[in-house]
Amino acid sequence: MGAHEIFALRFLFAYVCILFISPRKLWANSWQDELRMAVLGITGGSLYFITENEAVRIGYVNNVSFIVCTAPMLTTLLALVFIKDVKATKNLIVGTVLATIGVGLVIFNGHFVLKLNPLGDMLALSAALCWAVYSILLKNVSNKYSAVFTTRKVFFYGLTTVLPVFIVNPWKFSLELFQQPVIWGNLLFLGFIASFTCFVLWSWVSKKLGALVASNYIYLNPISTVVFSAIFLGETMTWIAVLGSAMILYGVYLSAKT
Repeated sequence: MGAHEIFALRFLFAYVCILFISPRKLWANSWQDELRMAVLGITGGSLYFITENEAVRIGYVNNVSFIVCTAPMLTTLLALVFIKDVKATKNLIVGTVLATIGVGLVIFNGHFVLKLNPLGDMLALSAALCWAVYSILLKNVSNKYSAVFTTRKVFFYGLTTVLPVFIVNPWKFSLELFQQPVIWGNLLFLGFIASFTCFVLWSWVSKKLGALVASNYIYLNPISTVVFSAIFLGETMTWIAVLGSAMILYGVYLSAKT
């Protein structure tokens, strides 16, 4: 399936699911807030997922993984520029740098070879920037609206803004393949767990912890990947991966102390 096809289905399933628990409130309190919700749907939904998936398709996976994981660093930079309450403390700077270096060690695992794919790398950077903007905007609206309402808006505008992509790249996935349980199983997981559950929880966590602290926990993704690949795929966890994981954990700890 194409990236836009997978995204459309997973967000459709998630939107249907959230309708059962979402409040009856349809619109935000002002057109400015409604516009912010639309931007959230684009940056945290359609544009983010399409750029990330296309980057993986045409670029180098390690490059994309590392660049996308710089989203917390970009979030911090944007916050320092646009949010007056955020200060460049020593813990924040050192923690961000340590965690970023740790991510590089875990992802490349001592086998770093410089391979550039300009288009793929730029798409990955676009995805990271999208998530940074999403995190900052989420902080702006989280004090006014519930996590469920905000997430429902993200799903709605994510779905509506991905539709024009089908004009350029029409649906090609055979409907007969939907008869396979593995297809439905993966799509239901992406829709109900990876989209519905995770987005609601992320909105709630961002509201409780703040955009910067919450975004820094994204650095933990490579650690979970390494651990689970060692457990379920039998892949070796090298000392470089262990060192990188330790740097990530300490960096996130320092950033959380700000």
